[in-house]
Amino acid sequence: MQLINIGFGNIVSADRIISIVSPESAPIKRIVQEAKDSKMAIDATYGRRTRSVIIMDSGHIILSAVQPETVASRVDNDDDEDEEE
Repeated sequence: MQLINIGFGNIVSADRIISIVSPESAPIKRIVQEAKDSKMAIDATYGRRTRSVIIMDSGHIILSAVQPETVASRVDNDDDEDEEE
C-alpha cells in the first residue's frame, strides 16, 4: 500500500485514488458541493485555498491546498521507488 502526502502532513492511499483534478470548472465545483452536502468531503486545506480535488474510489472527495501536478508527481515518484526495490 502506497501512501501519498497531500500537504500539511495529510496522507492518502495512492491505491484508492481515482482522479486528481483542479477545482476550477463548474462540474468539479458541483461535485465538491454535493460531497459536502452528503458529508463525503474531507477538507485537508487547513483553511487555505483549494488547489486540487482528489476523488477516491469510496466516493469521498478530498480537498487539498497542493497543486494537482504536485500530488500526481508524488504518486509517480512513489511508483518509481517501488520499482527500484
